[in-house]
Amino acid sequence: MPADHELHKRRLGRNVFVGLVLFALVALIFFVSIAKFQETF
Repeated sequence: MPADHELHKRRLGRNVFVGLVLFALVALIFFVSIAKFQETF
């Protein structure tokens, strides 16, 4: 039983990490596109 709990805890940590990485990528693309858009004006 404790092994299952440990597995869930590790999976949650990995999911949080993947979510943060995805968010960082989206934010990076967003800010780069904003910068490119501002360059045209």
